[in-house]
Amino acid sequence: MKNLCLLTYLKKEIEKPSNNEKVIDFYNETTEDYRFWSNDLNMHFGYYIPFQTSVFSRDTMLNQMNKQVFKRLNIENKKKHIVDLGCGMGASIRYGIENYPKLAVTGLTITPFQVKKGNELINSERGTILNRDYTNTFFPENSFDGAMAIESLCHSGCSTKALQETYRIMKPGATFVMADAFTKKDFKDMNPLAKYTYRSLCESWSLESLANINRVKTDLKKLGFKDIKVENIWYRVAPSVLHVPFTISGFILKKLFKKELLKQESLQNLKGSFAALLSSLNLNSFGYYIITAKK
Repeated sequence: MKNLCLLTYLKKEIEKPSNNEKVIDFYNETTEDYRFWSNDLNMHFGYYIPFQTSVFSRDTMLNQMNKQVFKRLNIENKKKHIVDLGCGMGASIRYGIENYPKLAVTGLTITPFQVKKGNELINSERGTILNRDYTNTFFPENSFDGAMAIESLCHSGCSTKALQETYRIMKPGATFVMADAFTKKDFKDMNPLAKYTYRSLCESWSLESLANINRVKTDLKKLGFKDIKVENIWYRVAPSVLHVPFTISGFILKKLFKKELLKQESLQNLKGSFAALLSSLNLNSFGYYIITAKK
């Protein structure tokens, strides 16, 4: 006799989209949202420096984040080839090749739409985007002079597998720079508001999990990374996070004015953005870090 409950459960599990499929669907449908967030299509938060960036100009802060990551990669004016793990529409790649004339950047994304449109925007022999998963890149060992990841490894929970693959494809002595949000404590130890924020971030932005910063530091050491430097830069990121409610309000008003319906993915993005704002109010549980490490 068939167990109907078990069959129903198995059917749901088989039909349930994988996290990669969720990420692809999410970014296929939300590019318009990010254009509203950034003229340059930066899909991350910004880095504020008094008198160098303006709290009223979001793109200056977003591009300053790009600048800070490339600065830590020690590119200088040398012929180097780096990899951008989870490059989105290639905004950081465009920043890199525009500011470093001898630099080449290969970006990886699992979203075909981003590959096509991103390469059109880059339009340079020194920058390209490939449709590959950063946890399994198929590159030979010791391929790149550096690696970067801006708010992208979070989609895999900053998994050990992703970090291991990053280490494998980097040349000895190369630098890895990651900018992202992390938890400071395990989920079970969070207060109710922090737990709600955590769930909202993961569900809204198709994150497998939000990694614990202490676990990531341990993983980096075990994998062989050295000279690991961890900087909590939430106070640098906060001014751009404060743009969230105004940006969301403007986006919704624009849609209403045009009598357009909000897509489900856009609603998820809006919810995730509010959750990011909430995370900045839970500094005991969340932080935003730039991590630098060498192979």
